[in-house]
Amino acid sequence: MPASMAVNVLDDTDPLRFVGKEIGVSRWVTVDQPMIDTFGRVTLDWDRMHVDPAWARENSPFGTTISFGFLSVSLLTVMLGDVFARPADEVASLNYGFDRLRLIAPVLVGKRVRGRFSLTSLTARKPGRYQLSWDVVVEIEGEGKPALAASWLVVVDTADARTAIPAV
Repeated sequence: MPASMAVNVLDDTDPLRFVGKEIGVSRWVTVDQPMIDTFGRVTLDWDRMHVDPAWARENSPFGTTISFGFLSVSLLTVMLGDVFARPADEVASLNYGFDRLRLIAPVLVGKRVRGRFSLTSLTARKPGRYQLSWDVVVEIEGEGKPALAASWLVVVDTADARTAIPAV
């Protein structure tokens, strides 16, 4: 799904109508060895299960390298951008954390993943500050189990208050 298909929840006249619904499914993202290697360098994690294909071929139960679990988590941002359009007057968008996060299945090198996002809550923390809770499942193409499932919290600050979203 291209970003142009993203749903602009906060600019909608009735943003609460999206609560409890699947908002969208991101495009597929290929997790290749250069991506895994770069993530290992950035995070200073040299675990051979991830960054040493020769070692993984001989010693890994998967016969190949696998993505870092936190790499799979970090892809949530780009995936959400495919389905959730930022409001026109956005000031900031912040990762607020997770109520739940499970890494369910490893992502083998070369596999493609995508995120499936449902909006579970939308509240105003104060005028112009909104907390969105997303249920997200990251699917692995051709696999029966997902890479991860999470309840992800995002805070969005806007220049103008949305009166249709009640404050908590």
